[in-house]
Amino acid sequence: MHQPQRTSQTIPFYRNVRVLAVLAQAVFAIGVVGLGWLLVTTMLENLRKQGIPISFAFLQQPAGFGISEGPSFHPSQSYLTAFGVGVVNTLRAAVAGIILATFLGIGIGVARLSRNWLLERLATLYVETFRNVPLLLWLVFTYAAIRDTLPRLREGPALLWGTVLVSNRGIALAWPQTSATYEAFRPWLLAGCGVGLGVWLWRMSRARRGGETWSPRAWRQGMAVCVGLWVSGFVYTWATAQLPAEAAVDRETSTVFVDRNRNGLHDEGEPPLAGVRVTLRGSQGNVSALTLADGTFNLADATATSASLTISAAPPLAWSVPRIQGFNYRGGLVLSPEFAALLFGLVVYTASFIAEIVRAGILAVPKGQREAATALGLSERQTFVLVIFPQALRVIVPPLINQYLNLTKNSSLAIAVGYPDLFSIGLTINNQTGQAIPFVVMIMVTYLSMSLLTSLVLNLVNRRLTL
Repeated sequence: MHQPQRTSQTIPFYRNVRVLAVLAQAVFAIGVVGLGWLLVTTMLENLRKQGIPISFAFLQQPAGFGISEGPSFHPSQSYLTAFGVGVVNTLRAAVAGIILATFLGIGIGVARLSRNWLLERLATLYVETFRNVPLLLWLVFTYAAIRDTLPRLREGPALLWGTVLVSNRGIALAWPQTSATYEAFRPWLLAGCGVGLGVWLWRMSRARRGGETWSPRAWRQGMAVCVGLWVSGFVYTWATAQLPAEAAVDRETSTVFVDRNRNGLHDEGEPPLAGVRVTLRGSQGNVSALTLADGTFNLADATATSASLTISAAPPLAWSVPRIQGFNYRGGLVLSPEFAALLFGLVVYTASFIAEIVRAGILAVPKGQREAATALGLSERQTFVLVIFPQALRVIVPPLINQYLNLTKNSSLAIAVGYPDLFSIGLTINNQTGQAIPFVVMIMVTYLSMSLLTSLVLNLVNRRLTL
C-alpha cells in the first residue's frame, strides 16, 4: 500500500517560540545595560563639570570631627577610621537588638497562645500596638521620654545595690572589665576553646559511627572541658600574675600607668593600666578602687603621702561598678540616651513581628504531636520544650531571617535620635567631602555584607533543622 511522503517544513525563526524568547531576553538585557551606561556616563559628566572626581583617596584624610560614643576616636584620625567606628556602632545596636528581640518575641508569641485570658489579651495588645505604629515614632517617643521624664544625673536612683544607675544621661550598668593581668589569662581562653572544640569533635565522630547525627553529651563534655580550663586559668593567673615593674601612680591625674622614663609622671606614650586595685590606707580604714580603661581611678584624698597609696594586681576579669564623676558616668557599661532609645525601639518593634512568627510556627505543628506526647506521660512543659517547639523551629526560622535583616537595616534610623551609627557618620563624611557616590557605595556594600552574613548563618541553622 502506498504511503504519502512527508515533507519537512522549516519554521521561520521569527515564528519560532524558542528563538523569540531568546531574542526578547537579549533585547531586554541590552536595554538594561544601555540604560545603566547612559546613567553612569551622565553622572560622570555632571561630576566632571562640577570638579568633583570620584575617588576614595579622601578616606585617608583627617576627619576633623568627634564621635560621641563607640570605640575611642580622635578628630585627627582618618575618615576611614571614623567609618569603621560607625560600623562598630551599627553592629552593637544590631546584635544586641537581635538577641533581645528574639527572647522578647518568643515570650510574647508563646503568651499569645496561653490559656490565661489576661496574659493572652495583654500579649495581643502588645503585638497590635507596637507593630502598627511606625518605628520612627517609637524612637522619637522613647528618646523624649528618657531625656524629659527621667531624673537628673545626681538625682537618679541607684538600683540593685548601686550596680544600676538611671538618669536622663542614660543607664549605667555594672559590667566585667579586663585588668592588667588579662594578657596572662588570654592563652588559657584560647586553650579552653581549642581543647573543648577538639573534645566535641572527637565525641561527635564517635557518635556518628554509632549512628547518631547529634549527641548532646558530646556538646556538654566539650563545654565542661572548656569551662574547666577557663576557671583553672583564671585562678592560676589571679594567684601568680604580677604588675609590670614600671607600674606607678600619677597622683596629680589619679592614673596608674607604666612609667617607662621613671619620672613619676604620666607622659605621652606611656600606656595606662586598667583593672588595677588602688588602695588608700588611712587612719579610718582602707578604701580601694579599680582603675578604668584609661587607667584613672577615683579615691578621696588620693594625693596623700606615697606610703598611704598602694597598687596591686586584680583578677583578669574584674567587676566595674559605675559611678558619677563630673557631669557623666564613669566605669561599668553606659547606655547613652541615644543608644537606649534606639535599642528599645528596635527591640519592641521587631519583637511584635517575631511574636506572630512564633505563634504561627507553634500552630503549624499537628495536634497529634501534642496528643502523642500526652499519651507518653509528658507534662505540658516537657511537651512544649521537647516536642512542639523543636518542630515549630522549622517553620519559624525562615521568616525569622527577614526580621533580623529588617532590624539591621532599620538601625539606620538612629540618625533621628542622634546615635552615631554607620549612616549618620557616613552622612557627616559626605557633607564634609562632597563624595556622595563613594559614600553611597560604601554604605550599600556594608549593609549588603551584614545582610548576607546574617542570611548565611541562619540558613545554615535552618539546614540543620530540616528533616
